[in-house]
Amino acid sequence: MEGGGGSGNKTTGGLAGFFGAGGAVTGMNPLSPYLNVDPRYLVQDTDEFILPTGANKTRGRFELAFFTIGGCCMTGAAFGAMNGLRLGLKETQNMAWSKPRNVQILNMVTRQGALWANTLGSLALLYSAFGVIIEKTRGAEDDLNTVAAGTMTGMLYKCTGGLRGIARGGLTGLTLTSLYALYNNWEHMKGSLLQQSL
Repeated sequence: MEGGGGSGNKTTGGLAGFFGAGGAVTGMNPLSPYLNVDPRYLVQDTDEFILPTGANKTRGRFELAFFTIGGCCMTGAAFGAMNGLRLGLKETQNMAWSKPRNVQILNMVTRQGALWANTLGSLALLYSAFGVIIEKTRGAEDDLNTVAAGTMTGMLYKCTGGLRGIARGGLTGLTLTSLYALYNNWEHMKGSLLQQSL
């Protein structure tokens, strides 16, 4: 028994000797004989990423465009599939459960999913393109770009409906992007109002 305890202590001592003094690392003690570095240099007190001079820490409109377009396509596909399932079940409610009914429901799901994915993806593509163009033209990134891009997207998307369609599309885009800008800046506006009231 004593021999077993002695061998355990020897192992512990060996590992402790391998990783340092066996206690807490203090001062200039190395972490191990193979890592002869002052532990103070291992503390990370700066940013994790190195950015080029003058670069922003946030993503610009061009980088966000890919996420926006992809996200809208996936959302449209999911929503369209659910809508297609609802419509398929409604249209085939008088049919018995059979292969033709399943095929008809599946066709409706596929058709609606593709339709909604195409629609939302096209809107996101137009919005992102207008946003990038306006940002590069103005040389600034703010909520005015968002509202202008949304308005122009709505106008272009509904341009086949004549002047009324253009006006309706522009008004819809203006309303939606204004609500988004308001939501995005709600905390800032609330803080400003509180400071003014004091």
